[in-house]
Amino acid sequence: MTSARVVELTEFGGPEVMRLVNAGLPAPAAGQVQLRQTAIGFNYIDVYQRSGKYPLPSPTGLGHEAAGVVEAVGEGVTALREGDRVVYMHAGIGAYASRRNVPADKLVKLPDSIDDLTAAAIFFKAMTAQYLVRKTHPVQAGDVVLVHAAAGGVGQILSSWAKALGATVIGTAGSAEKCEVARAAGCDVAINYSQADWVEQVIAATDGRKARVVYDSVGKHTFMGSLDCAAPFGLVALYGAASGPVPAFEPELLSKKGCLFLTRPSVFPHNADPQTFRANAADVFQAIGQGAIRAAIGARFPLEQVAEAHRAAEARATTGAILLLP
Repeated sequence: MTSARVVELTEFGGPEVMRLVNAGLPAPAAGQVQLRQTAIGFNYIDVYQRSGKYPLPSPTGLGHEAAGVVEAVGEGVTALREGDRVVYMHAGIGAYASRRNVPADKLVKLPDSIDDLTAAAIFFKAMTAQYLVRKTHPVQAGDVVLVHAAAGGVGQILSSWAKALGATVIGTAGSAEKCEVARAAGCDVAINYSQADWVEQVIAATDGRKARVVYDSVGKHTFMGSLDCAAPFGLVALYGAASGPVPAFEPELLSKKGCLFLTRPSVFPHNADPQTFRANAADVFQAIGQGAIRAAIGARFPLEQVAEAHRAAEARATTGAILLLP
């Protein structure tokens, strides 16, 4: 049995409830591989799950994504072998660990051109952006696209990828400083949605055309404005609710706002099938290779300092991705 360091949660609460423990790790079962993890990605959903806002069965681990090296292969696994570099983002809770066993069909090989830190920093967020710009609304040259929270991890990738596809990208963010980040990520215009007239500013920035698609991860604070920013027959893709759930409304409102389409997509159903997952990942790797998206690593913390990493995230003390290093 191999030894692993694992972040364990036996109660929900502040960052201090996370405990780094030594645990025995058995050999991988059939269909699994054992990974030595080299870089672990932080996502804000980790805070929600740690605090109990999105409760998990207890005791539990934390974390959704990591990169690492295959150290052992279970029975029946033929597509991977020892020494392969891999990345994952939906292999079950428990990425906060130095080693773990993972189902082989939840892993994708990393090309030599992408290092482990980049992969762990960007993969989950880039896979989210991938289905949004390729499936939810296939972005075309000439589209006007509105990206809320454009300075966030997914928002920056959405903005740069949509720009690379030829769209005019309007971004919103919650402060003047974050608007600068959004512009650096590829937004043609960045608007502070803390200002009362942000909707009017968006419409003016498009010369009244409005947006063919609105990507909204904020929810409560932006959603009704998103409906006003969408062009007739446009799409509002509500893929998150960082400010809380959207208010209840009558579907007739979509007709009144311009016969709009509304969807509430998620990354996991778009990657539930292993073959589709790998094809989507290949699309992400190609976009990274072409420079359409890039990793912005804001902070790195040893796994022993996982509590400090969560505190920095909650205090908005960093910009860019946060990594945990085993």
